[in-house]
Amino acid sequence: MTNLMIEIGLVWLLAVLSGVPLFVAMGLAALAFVTLSGLSPSIVPQKMTQAMNSFPIVAAPLFILMGNLLSAAKITNRIVRFATALMGSLRGGYAHASILSSLIFAGMAGSAVADAAGTGAVEIRAMRQAGYRPETAASITAAAATIGAIVPPSLPIVIYGVTSDVSVGRLFLAGCIPGLLMAASLMVMVAVIGKKQGFKAKPFAGWYELWLAFRDGIWALLTPVILLSGMFSGLFTPTEAAAVASTYALFLGLVVYRTLKPQDLVRVAIETVETVGIVAVLVMAAGALGWCMSLSRIPQTVAPAMVASIASPLLFLLVCNALLLVVGFFMETLAALLILIPILVPAAHSFGIPAEQFGIMMIFNLILGTIHPPIGVVLFITSRIAEISFETMSRAVLPWLVPLLTVLAMITLWPPLTTWLPNLVMSR
Repeated sequence: MTNLMIEIGLVWLLAVLSGVPLFVAMGLAALAFVTLSGLSPSIVPQKMTQAMNSFPIVAAPLFILMGNLLSAAKITNRIVRFATALMGSLRGGYAHASILSSLIFAGMAGSAVADAAGTGAVEIRAMRQAGYRPETAASITAAAATIGAIVPPSLPIVIYGVTSDVSVGRLFLAGCIPGLLMAASLMVMVAVIGKKQGFKAKPFAGWYELWLAFRDGIWALLTPVILLSGMFSGLFTPTEAAAVASTYALFLGLVVYRTLKPQDLVRVAIETVETVGIVAVLVMAAGALGWCMSLSRIPQTVAPAMVASIASPLLFLLVCNALLLVVGFFMETLAALLILIPILVPAAHSFGIPAEQFGIMMIFNLILGTIHPPIGVVLFITSRIAEISFETMSRAVLPWLVPLLTVLAMITLWPPLTTWLPNLVMSR
């Protein structure tokens, strides 16, 4: 069966490279394996259904709904105003404010794409009006958007936790320190590039303006605080936090700020269903293909082979970093996670690598693919907002990969960056 799965896997890869939708290719590969193995084809829809039969995965559509509600209610404008009032007086203040805005919004939306789409227009416009080059403004926004996949509540973390049977709460905590380090490293990069490109600081608007901006956005700024404090005090689970977050976002838009109209809810619902549909079919198809891979004993074969051929856990992590970076350049993050988790996680477990460290490292590697060609979905979004070509955007973002890769190296070399906070707050 192993040889059969390898052959089907090669055909699947060729199908993906030829442009066949990924979920279709995965579903057909699973069906081909089952049929050629002499099993009943009805197993495939059964396994696809089982893949969605998980309580934690309910968090995914609810967090997507929350992000769409926040965007529709224009909550991002208030966040950007506060961040600009706080950071604007520094050299490159608008760039610093863009990074801070992305960090705050990441604690609400949980997605790099949602972050770039939600705050990108406001941030890029502000930086361009301040005299930043369009490609510089867009690349800063794109790089900062990657924080959304690392800090809680993160959709990739939810998918990883469900698929690998790791506590989503512990993974959420594991992403906090790396997310802060990402923001700090990007701000250091702004300070370095700011001198070369002549970023200017505007006069401090005054404590009263800062207070007004804070007061105007206080309810939005409380969103991450409510989610984290509720989850880690035991008031509600990470899955239930998604329902709380969606309700809170609806309350902000309809009652507090009144920027969300009842007729907007239809559009929000349609956008949410479309996104959830894409995630669901990927999870279902990957679940069926993952079962086929398990039956063919590929994970059971690959994991011991990697352990036997690689001398140390550190070397294994370095190999995984290289592999995941390449995969992230060509494959969407969630799809790559669903395919690679059954293969790499057992090997990481054999090496004694903490589940939290490996999970954040996997997501970090793959999310960098969203700001690197040829896929680079975040690059497409920010280049369209900034009205520049994708090629120009791809060149401009390269220097901003340096601070992010530095944080990735820190996570790889020093496990406490991802394990200390979960161990402190939650017992195993």
